[in-house]
Amino acid sequence: MNIYRHRLLTSLRTLPSPRGWVFCLAVSAATLALMMVIGFVTGLYRLQPTEPGLALRMLVAFFVPALGEEIPFRGVLTPGPNDSVRPRLEIALSTSLYTLWHVFEAVTFLPAAAPIFLRPDFLLCCAVLGLGCAVMKRRTGSIWPAVILHWALVVIWQTWLGGVSALS
Repeated sequence: MNIYRHRLLTSLRTLPSPRGWVFCLAVSAATLALMMVIGFVTGLYRLQPTEPGLALRMLVAFFVPALGEEIPFRGVLTPGPNDSVRPRLEIALSTSLYTLWHVFEAVTFLPAAAPIFLRPDFLLCCAVLGLGCAVMKRRTGSIWPAVILHWALVVIWQTWLGGVSALS
């Protein structure tokens, strides 16, 4: 249990180096591109006019889901640099659990989200996002690039790509 507490506290206290931020920007761009291809090809995403309530959505999305999901899945379960003898296994596990978390949400306390959260294309996008966030955490030791990416993609999805209307 001590290793997980150490991982979390270290990931919260650590900021990437300038070179680490550049790496995270590249991973974020690749993650966004792959998610866009998946979402637009399958019809999961559709461009729409800006949903009202952007400021509140931005605030809420920072805490739930971005920070709230990044803490356990990347801050605790994903190893930092030189933090594990089996980092690929731990990254695969954290990414799989993160993806399955959305299934759990859909069948328990967010049943209104089930039509979206149980779609294979949505779950594939979750896996892509989870993997991108895990790779950034592993390389930099920081949770913050993952939180920022997760937050930005949720806000974009909910505001301009049909996420709010799909969930209501």
